[in-house]
Amino acid sequence: MAATAPPPSAALEQLSKTKMFGGHNLRFRHQSATLGCPMTFSLFLPASPASKLPVLYWLSGLTCTDENFIIKSGAQRAAAAHGVALVAPDTSPRGLNVEGEADSWDFGVGAGFYLNATNEKWKNWRMYDYVVKELPEVLSGNFEQLNMSCASIFGHSMGGHGALTIYLKNTDKYKSVSAFAPIANPINCPWGQKAFSNYLGSAKSEWEEYDATCLIKKSNGVSTSILIDQGEDDKFLAEQLLAGNFEEACKAGGVPLNLRMQPGYDHSFFFIATFIDDHIAHHAQFLKSA
Repeated sequence: MAATAPPPSAALEQLSKTKMFGGHNLRFRHQSATLGCPMTFSLFLPASPASKLPVLYWLSGLTCTDENFIIKSGAQRAAAAHGVALVAPDTSPRGLNVEGEADSWDFGVGAGFYLNATNEKWKNWRMYDYVVKELPEVLSGNFEQLNMSCASIFGHSMGGHGALTIYLKNTDKYKSVSAFAPIANPINCPWGQKAFSNYLGSAKSEWEEYDATCLIKKSNGVSTSILIDQGEDDKFLAEQLLAGNFEEACKAGGVPLNLRMQPGYDHSFFFIATFIDDHIAHHAQFLKSA
């Protein structure tokens, strides 16, 4: 008897569905050809009369899954009001059993850093290609109500790093970008140096391709304002996040940046939930005018 062919990578298994603000939170699993493992993602579809919904991607931070943002941020209220779909992927491949993948919370599982690893050991860690190429194809093939040519991107911490770098390398694919407490200059912080040295090796030129501060210095014609919220009481600000370095690079390059330092706020989802409506509105103005 002939072996059954494996399902195509875009075949989705629905894991859950919950109604919220008139729309629905949906969670799916699919086999990722890019990462070589099953991946989950969450999707909020608002109850909008629009035949084609713009798409706003959220990239989460270290240790998170696709569920943290959907459960904790409260973003669905504003997304429903603006008629914007939310997409939240996971933060790394899972279940590959690579030696050392779960030895620390800031590297490996839950810490994909939204790059394409070049180190052979970590060859499946290709979250950049997954977010930029495969996931949009999966969405396009399964949700005809989504306008995949009208997309924006934002994220938190490691995900803020991912959103900024992905946007700066693909301004033709995304209408706008924003971030909460992003790792803005990873080549100069311990989290980034640990991740990049293991995923990418010792060549600093490769590191710079995934560093928002370096990319801003090379950028041409970024005219859409970048919104960043950063808590002043964030314990990671001085050593890991380095928002000031990114701000200086934007000033030098003439890139419009709205960096809002928020007194008393930390690095948590309480901070994110406080300002999430502003970020949804920021993106909606560009998505709706596209």
